[in-house]
Amino acid sequence: MPTILIVDDSRFMRQWLRRIIQQQKAYTIIEASNGNAAVQLYKDNHPDLVLMDMIMPQMTGLVALQAIIDYDPKAKVMMCSSMGTKQHVREALHIGAKDFVVKPFFDALPERVHKLLYHSSH
Repeated sequence: MPTILIVDDSRFMRQWLRRIIQQQKAYTIIEASNGNAAVQLYKDNHPDLVLMDMIMPQMTGLVALQAIIDYDPKAKVMMCSSMGTKQHVREALHIGAKDFVVKPFFDALPERVHKLLYHSSH
């Protein structure tokens, strides 16, 4: 069963993402509320996919993304943010994110998660 790490400082958002993701398939879900915890949980658990917010206390999503990609260049990270400007998307993809979803428009999230987990060659 694939493991997904959900990273968001909002507990409500983590729970909402969990419900959306688990609509279609069963996944093992682990959660972090900040970038520091996300990097450590990634190193400890090697999840198959990370869904990460961009704006968080202690360590931003982009800094955490860079740390995860430095540790594992093949990491599959999907950034989720209400700050979906072209610049944010470009920066996240340049660092190594595989996808970018703008909150709260998660209608296609289960499909995009499935695609990254099962059809991505990265």
